[in-house]
Amino acid sequence: MGKGGDDLGTNKQTNGSESSNFEPFPPWAKDVRECEDHFGVSAEKGLTTDDVAKRHQIYGLNELEKPEGTSLFKLILEQFNDTLVRILLAAAVISFVLAFVDGDEGGEMAITAFVEPLVIFLILIVNAVVGIWQETNAEKALEALKEIQSQQATVTRDGVKMSSLPAKELVPGDVVELRVGDKVPADMRVVRLISSTLRVEQGSLTGESEAVSKTTKPVEENADIQGKKCMVFAGTTVVNGSCVCLVTHTGMSTEIGRVHSQIQEAAQHEEDTPLKKKLNEFGEALTMIIGLICALVWLINVKYFLSWESVDGWPRNFKFSFEKCTYYFEIAVALAVAAIPEGLPAVITTCLALGTRKMAQKNALVRKLPSVETLGCTTIEDWPVGRMDTNLQMIAKIAAICNDADVEKSENQFVARGMPTEAALKVLVEKMGFPEGANKASSLADGDVLRCCRLWSELEQRIATLEFDRDRKSMGVMVDSSSGKKLLLVKGAVENVLERSTHIQLLDGSTQELDQYSRDLILQSLHDMSMSALRCLGFAYSDVPSDFATYDGSEDHPAHQQLLNPSNYSSIESNLTFVGFVGLRDPPRKEVRQAIADCRTAGIRVMVITGDNKSTAEAICREIGVFEADEDISSRSLTGKEFMDVKDQKNHLRQSGGLLFSRAEPKHKQEIVRLLKEDGEVVAMTGDGVNDAPALKLADIGVAMGISGTEVAKEASDMVLADDNFSTIVAAVGEGRSIYNNMKAFIRYMISSNIGEVASIFLTAALGIPEGMIPVQLLWVNLVTDGPPATALGFNPPDKDIMKKPPRRSDDSLITAWILFRYLVIGMYVGVATVGVFIIWYTHSSFMGIDLSQDGHSLVSYSQLAHWGQCSSWEGFKVSPFTAGSQTFSFESNPCEYFHQGKIKASTLSLSVLVAIEMFNSLNALSEDGSLVTMPPWVNPWLLLAMAVSFGLHFVILYVPFLAQVFGIVPLSLNEWLLVLAVSLPVILIDEVLKFVGRLTSGYRYSPRTPSAKQKTE
Repeated sequence: MGKGGDDLGTNKQTNGSESSNFEPFPPWAKDVRECEDHFGVSAEKGLTTDDVAKRHQIYGLNELEKPEGTSLFKLILEQFNDTLVRILLAAAVISFVLAFVDGDEGGEMAITAFVEPLVIFLILIVNAVVGIWQETNAEKALEALKEIQSQQATVTRDGVKMSSLPAKELVPGDVVELRVGDKVPADMRVVRLISSTLRVEQGSLTGESEAVSKTTKPVEENADIQGKKCMVFAGTTVVNGSCVCLVTHTGMSTEIGRVHSQIQEAAQHEEDTPLKKKLNEFGEALTMIIGLICALVWLINVKYFLSWESVDGWPRNFKFSFEKCTYYFEIAVALAVAAIPEGLPAVITTCLALGTRKMAQKNALVRKLPSVETLGCTTIEDWPVGRMDTNLQMIAKIAAICNDADVEKSENQFVARGMPTEAALKVLVEKMGFPEGANKASSLADGDVLRCCRLWSELEQRIATLEFDRDRKSMGVMVDSSSGKKLLLVKGAVENVLERSTHIQLLDGSTQELDQYSRDLILQSLHDMSMSALRCLGFAYSDVPSDFATYDGSEDHPAHQQLLNPSNYSSIESNLTFVGFVGLRDPPRKEVRQAIADCRTAGIRVMVITGDNKSTAEAICREIGVFEADEDISSRSLTGKEFMDVKDQKNHLRQSGGLLFSRAEPKHKQEIVRLLKEDGEVVAMTGDGVNDAPALKLADIGVAMGISGTEVAKEASDMVLADDNFSTIVAAVGEGRSIYNNMKAFIRYMISSNIGEVASIFLTAALGIPEGMIPVQLLWVNLVTDGPPATALGFNPPDKDIMKKPPRRSDDSLITAWILFRYLVIGMYVGVATVGVFIIWYTHSSFMGIDLSQDGHSLVSYSQLAHWGQCSSWEGFKVSPFTAGSQTFSFESNPCEYFHQGKIKASTLSLSVLVAIEMFNSLNALSEDGSLVTMPPWVNPWLLLAMAVSFGLHFVILYVPFLAQVFGIVPLSLNEWLLVLAVSLPVILIDEVLKFVGRLTSGYRYSPRTPSAKQKTE
């Protein structure tokens, strides 16, 4: 389906961008007769029914192909194609099996044993559902392209005109008639103009800012898409005139079809974001570390479940304990659960959602914004009515009457109807006002938006129109003037109007012959205004030719026949009196220049890629500050074609400062983005048209325009600007940097916490003491207790100099060597503290003056605790009952249970120390190197609230009996809480010392990079 090409001789499909290489028959380079012969059709009669049937079999339907969707089963499998997810899945399966084998081990209830695997499975299911939802929404850009295609077409077949043929049934060779407002249904060769002119709005495909005039004349074979003036392209719109066309390409072989293919290709090569890459790298490194530590723990404890005797130097009489083997296997599973930050994906998602809200407040909407369509808006200001010289009166008259546009007021804005340039001229007339002393008697209301234009129209009645065409580049109208004369009023390209002028009107209204000196002065002024990004239009008038002296617009008048042939218009518009010219522009917003300066300060390079012509683009770039006013930009301003011919393209893109690429096609934009990404740059691409969609998809960050952008561009983008304002991007970059810094803060926080958990389990196994914390407790800490502080770190205020720092490199480490060392130190302290408090409870009746004997528990020596597995062989070993809240634990029948069920108080102390240390450690994460003295906790009140929530949640599971039973913990007394605080608070002092060392050595660690290091493009 949708594969229509144009080579009827070989039935080959065109699939590519370079015309010279992939087009067997270039219709734009052939005259109409050759095109008819090639496609075997007459423009008068069209194809026969038999021809259509045959070509349908060859080319299929005229529609864009829908790629085969990924099956639901494959999407589900893809969600588990992640290292961390696989480790979690393995841990959950093993935990589930062990729950069946040994549900009551260590005093846990059977339901407790199943909590951990069920929670992990729930995490994985939610993660998979979110991933599948994202996948199914990722390729809507392809569907949006289909909406751009025309639905119906007027086609001639078998000599009969069919006015509403479904556009998808068109085939190469069909003859189609287009009129004003029609959406072009396929790529077609213009074979005949019905009106004198034909203008097509194709900016969404080519990036051109103005509607383009079309002709029947062939162009060069190697012309770019903007240069194919005799072709109309699928998805574009006719804004003026009507014509007959010959279909040359359908479906996927059209230009919009190629954009469709490029979007698909870009989607297939879509890369992970820099953060995602770093997290993946971290996951892979974590996998290796987990594997090594698990193996080490296994080897350290192998003596407890596997023993043998040595006979004649060979191991004999092996003894294996399945119970001990599963116990230490559970420790390995707990280690995996502790090492993986299960809550990290959820916290990252939350932080990005908060950042999205902040960006939305600055008009940067992260996908997706509903389409807002506004045809045009301008603010009309009246000039004071007063004396207007004769010359300006004539310019106002011509601008008002030789004009087919309209401007209406809709609610609180002005909307342009018709060509934007002509609408701007009417606004100019209103700003100039009406000349003093002119006849103002009119029935028009004073509140009429175009009152002055309508007054001119009453004075000068239009009786004929000489429509614009590309050859003479002008438009003329004949008017019956209030002065009693018939005048010809002309506007158009200054050079062309000047060429047909023989006289010039002066300020006082007198005229004189137009000599060469005056022509040169006018052309020099024209050049100066053009270099200032002004689009210039010339104005002239004359008496009508003698043949039209009595013409009143009647078709029966003899002179009317001359108006039916546009080739006569140039001779009619001759011997003109040149009045002057005006410069029009859509001025860049005032804040754009400052925004580009801010980009420079932030180390961001701005590259302009546009479909406009080179001189206009250069003038605009100078105006907005991409280039300086008198800067030599010969090496930094190229057309798309010129860039493709550059030998060392990457070296060209590495130039410092701004770059400009004009007359760019979609393939040029894609190639530029691809080369920048290959060179290690982080690329943000802005665009609004269909032609921008592939590059938006390919860029690291695709940014679409919310007001002027097409739906295709919005769907292909990552972010939409609600106000179409470049400065919004700069604000969003600042917000993005703040978000990234905050994400680094909570990632450092969560990783340091997990290092502490791993250290705790490793020390427990290495020392041979009973397991301090069970997997479900670690899972609770990672998912629930750590979550609120980590999320609150996303509210850290941005640094004041955040937009004065250069962009981070895409290969910068998420966690530097110094940060890793810091948190290894912190992690080791967490491990020592959690294991230490466990040992203190068993071996000490008091610590740092805190009495721990109030519950009546028995003390043991450290040697006994480290060899608790040999308890059954100890003679006379007895322990006393102890209390925990309202519970009493007694071990008369089996004293060795003191190291199983009896460890519940020591385990609770370890868990509480872990929670408290992680809360205090979140304060350390407020700043990477800043002390809490200079950046106190209250700079982020949300963090203080989050700490309160986390402590509150911990109190809930401690003091609600059912939850305490599920998590295998008991309530703590006041003295025991004092012990928890005494062991936990030093983590702040330790990190303060490390931060101080970090500040002292920052100059060494952040020394400038080598000269070869490149700036990033954001």
